[in-house]
Amino acid sequence: MRVAFRPLGIPSVISLVLLAVLIALGIWQLERLSWKRDLIANVNSRMAATPVTLNQALALGAAAQYRRVRLAGHFDNGEEAYVFGTGVEGAPVFHVIVPFTTDAGQVALVDRGIVPRDLLDRSTRSRGLIDGHSVIVGVWRVPDPAGLFTPKPDLARRIWYSRDVAGIARADNVRLAAPVVVEADATPNPGGWPKGGQTRVNFRNEHLQYAVTWFLLAAGLLVVYFAYHVSRGRLTISRDDKA
Repeated sequence: MRVAFRPLGIPSVISLVLLAVLIALGIWQLERLSWKRDLIANVNSRMAATPVTLNQALALGAAAQYRRVRLAGHFDNGEEAYVFGTGVEGAPVFHVIVPFTTDAGQVALVDRGIVPRDLLDRSTRSRGLIDGHSVIVGVWRVPDPAGLFTPKPDLARRIWYSRDVAGIARADNVRLAAPVVVEADATPNPGGWPKGGQTRVNFRNEHLQYAVTWFLLAAGLLVVYFAYHVSRGRLTISRDDKA
C-alpha cells in the first residue's frame, strides 16, 4: 500500500496550532481533575478529624478551612443576625448568625442553623435560645465574598444576603478572632430551632468529561484535516499491484 500526502501549507499550520491548543486544554483538565480529587479527599479528611480549639484553628491559618472546631463560652442572643438562603427544597430560610464569646474572651460568629421565615423573630423560638455557658462543635468556614448583584443588607431587620462577617461584626460592635463563620453541627437545639448541621460540601468535579471533550475535538480536527486533503487530491492511498 502506498500513501501519497502533499499537505497544504496554510491549512496545515492552522490545524497544527489548533491541535496543540486542544490537546493542551485536555491535559490541563486532567491536571485539574487530579487537583480536585486531592481537594475533596483533603476536605473529607478535615471534616472527619478530631475537633480543634479556637487557638489551634487560628494557628492553622488557611488549613483550618472545613476543620471542626470546639468552642466553650456563651452566645450573645440579643445580637442575632440573619442571612437569607434557600433550603434543600428551595424554600426561603434564614441562617441565624450569633456572636459567641469563648471562656478566654475571644469572639467568633456562629451559624447556629436555619429557621423558616415565620420563626425569624427569636421570641417565637425562645426555647432554642441557649443562655449561660455552653460547648458547641462546628465547621470552620471562610465565607465566599458577596457577588456583584448581591442585595445590600437590611440593617433595620438585621438581614444580610451574604455572610458578610465584617459587616455583621460591625453591626454587633464586636471584634472577631477571625473573619470566619463556625457552622454548628447537627446537635438538636431545644424546641428544634435553629436546625444546625447545614454545612454543604459540594465540589463540582466534571474535569474528566471536559478533558474527553477537548481530546475528541482534537481527534475530530484531525479527521476534518485529512478529509479536506483527500477531497483536494492531496492525500491518496493506493495498493501496490504485483505482477
